[in-house]
Amino acid sequence: MLSREILADFDQFLVGRGLVLDAVIVGGTALVLLGIISRATKDVDVLYPNLSPDVIGAARGFARQRRATGETLVDDWLDNGPHAIIPDLPPDWMQRVNPVYEGQALTIAVPDRPELLATKLFALCDRGTDLADCLALDPSAAELATVLPWLVSRDAHVGWPAHVRETIADLAGRLAHGN
Repeated sequence: MLSREILADFDQFLVGRGLVLDAVIVGGTALVLLGIISRATKDVDVLYPNLSPDVIGAARGFARQRRATGETLVDDWLDNGPHAIIPDLPPDWMQRVNPVYEGQALTIAVPDRPELLATKLFALCDRGTDLADCLALDPSAAELATVLPWLVSRDAHVGWPAHVRETIADLAGRLAHGN
């Protein structure tokens, strides 16, 4: 599981290579660092910045080093998977990030709740694999109603809007909204 201890070790790994990473992350690791969930996570989804080849190389080297001690850290544990969603976020989203880890060479922040929730709900609608995380975030009915138009507009597929509405209605039902 990716933890503060592993991040502290990676921080020192970066220090030893003269590298710095100031990142905004989303996904399961963001929720772990916020104390919302405690499940194992296999990667760190970096929303911003676009990772440099040097940092990617360092992350892979760090993973190899951890595997040599018996851990199961994959080479691509640090990735830019969600980077493509940045243009869809509000223009001022970076002014509302919240720091969750600060080391010597590694600083990690997470988006403010509306953007973090939107990214998790998009993942739920898009992949269908983030239900437990969305339940743990416990969005209010008002939060779901606010994010719904944004979610509906994320995909041009003719069936997407209905799929999103069904997914959000199911989530709201599980959260007992409207009861």
